[in-house]
Amino acid sequence: MELAREVIDLRSFSNLWYWIVLAVLWSTASHWVLGVPYDMVQRAARGHERSMHDLQILAEVNVNRILTIVEVSGVWATAIATFVLTGLAVLGWFYGIEFCQAVFLLLFPMTLVGAWSIRTARKLRAAGFADVPQHLRAHRIGVQMLGVVFIFITAFWGMWVNVRIGPLG
Repeated sequence: MELAREVIDLRSFSNLWYWIVLAVLWSTASHWVLGVPYDMVQRAARGHERSMHDLQILAEVNVNRILTIVEVSGVWATAIATFVLTGLAVLGWFYGIEFCQAVFLLLFPMTLVGAWSIRTARKLRAAGFADVPQHLRAHRIGVQMLGVVFIFITAFWGMWVNVRIGPLG
């Protein structure tokens, strides 16, 4: 076990790669709104007719895909996600495993983004896919606000862990 700890460093908050993954994760989450790239939303909002047509089709396909997945396996996905997140939280904070804390702080906000995406998909379908750019813009702003909050929480917790442990472990 000691050899594994020497070879594989499970300290996450002091590792540059963790922070790169965090930045890429939130950047990707705010760029791909319900599976639609945000640059397509911007082009459609500016009035490009072909872009608006493409946006409508892509949004409808992705909304139907998301809602079909939720209808078919939503209960199981929720149960598995709850199990994994609870396990990570218990291992991370009750047993003090930093790696589990770090993974929890990546996955938990993404489950909130997923739930918000399902809500937005249902709203879009209920509205008959009217005013898609406005719905997707509102969703993106919500994801970005959630990102700011959770990046702050993650940074605060990561700094606290690093200060508590010290520079040399």
